[in-house]
Amino acid sequence: MPNYIAYHFIVSPLQPGCDILISELGDLGFDSFTENETGFDAYITEDLENALDLNPLQFEDFKYTFSKEHIQQTNWNAEWEKNFEPVLVDELLLIRAPFHPSNSHVKFEIEIMPKMSFGTGHHDTTWLMCKHLFNINLQQKSVLDMGCGTGVLAILAKKLGATKVIGIDIDEWSVENGIENCIANNCSDIEIKLGDKEELIQYNNFDIILANINKNVLKVQMPLYASLLKANGVLLLSGFFNTDVEELEKLAQTLHLKLERTFTKNNWAVMKLGKA
Repeated sequence: MPNYIAYHFIVSPLQPGCDILISELGDLGFDSFTENETGFDAYITEDLENALDLNPLQFEDFKYTFSKEHIQQTNWNAEWEKNFEPVLVDELLLIRAPFHPSNSHVKFEIEIMPKMSFGTGHHDTTWLMCKHLFNINLQQKSVLDMGCGTGVLAILAKKLGATKVIGIDIDEWSVENGIENCIANNCSDIEIKLGDKEELIQYNNFDIILANINKNVLKVQMPLYASLLKANGVLLLSGFFNTDVEELEKLAQTLHLKLERTFTKNNWAVMKLGKA
């Protein structure tokens, strides 16, 4: 087992900074990430770290700083468990890693080995999306999870009764991780695909579309979501601040989507939109 180097990143603002930086670091060889209140921790093997150069990673939309810590082989499992805590969504759902104990007091559990994928439930947007999926009738519904990351939302939709569930992500490592997590949760019939909005051309309409991405991507893709949504369908969006809701609602109105509810947590928002 190789030695690892832990990079402790502080990112401001957290979004879209964390999403973008995690994606870039994955391409450089980092293979595990754990989110926290100020950013995230990223892990890379010592042999890859020797040739690592982060100087080209400069961004206009956010700033970051980092510190490094060498992790001995014998401490790797303990370090991983220390930094990745299970996520409890009220008494409805427990999102945990395989090394966490089960909890018989919650309605559902989802086992996630996050590796390099975003969507462990720690971020407020994922937590909000999970919570409010419980308020949507998913029985016998078709569901699209756009930007599926770990696949946690797709898996939850399946457990809540959806029949056809498709997850799409632009990152190959997210697709691999999503498939792995679907199998671990006995949801191997979920389709996890590599691609972007172009991948949607082959599919028919959906009852429910989930998109936890970021405001700029949502603005570009919302017209496509609207065209793929069945009448009386639901579009659940997150990945943006509550101050962005008004702008997104104006766009939604031009697409004949009606804002039904807004939910917030620590300045992050979820919009539930309906199609007449």
